Amino acid sequence: MLIDTHCHLDASEFDADRDQVWREAQAQGVRALVIPAVMQSTFQPVMDWCAQHPHTGFALGWHPLFVDQAADDALQQMQDTVAAVLAGPQAGQLLAIGEIGLDFYVTRDNEVKQVALFEGQLQIAKQFGLPVILHVRAAVDSVLKYLRKHRLDSGIAHAFNGSLQQATIFTELGFKLGFGGAMTWPRALKIRKLAAELPVEALVLETDAPDIPPVWVGHHGRNTPGQLKRIAEEMALIRGLEISQLIEITGKNSMQVLPKLAYLCT
Repeated sequence: MLIDTHCHLDASEFDADRDQVWREAQAQGVRALVIPAVMQSTFQPVMDWCAQHPHTGFALGWHPLFVDQAADDALQQMQDTVAAVLAGPQAGQLLAIGEIGLDFYVTRDNEVKQVALFEGQLQIAKQFGLPVILHVRAAVDSVLKYLRKHRLDSGIAHAFNGSLQQATIFTELGFKLGFGGAMTWPRALKIRKLAAELPVEALVLETDAPDIPPVWVGHHGRNTPGQLKRIAEEMALIRGLEISQLIEITGKNSMQVLPKLAYLCT
């Protein structure tokens, strides 16, 4: 089952044709879509769109690149929102807490605030028994440190680009690793090697649309969930699998780590 486990379809790049983009992805065989929110102001728009579109689900979280916009009571607001959603008609569409994590690539000047918000959101995930969708750019070891501290045991390390050793630690903790358009670039030797050598049971597919476009879209092109089938074909080629096998395995992996996906795919 072809599942895009990470797609920012709520981004402004899709304002002109969001519904059409989703229809085109479905025509390409995408069965389900996960939209991770990135800050409190995006929670309601994401939920509203998903409420009108079957086979779509969402995650709620504060992305580390937006922590400086978080109010002092951001964690309390988020906790209240999650509780309300889980008590309402969209409980089945709330798949995870995310996109959360740490990003030390852009800056470490706000590291203290990043860590505080990340730890608080890990606690919310644990409180409500939800997996997490993680942003780990230039901060893999730090993210792993806090996962161990808070004993989180389920989720996805999105756009994984760490070492084989770090990947192994994630999988031992019960996490899956997200691979998408970056894997399709011939010069992305490290990512392609990981995609080839990691246990296939550890892998899930994603686009991160509109970002991280595959090679055939180009560095400055708009990525879309409709590219997922070709991304899956590239992974199948790297691993020496039939495309049908790869789609079946990664689909099962996605539903294992985000269990509510099974209901969205029926």
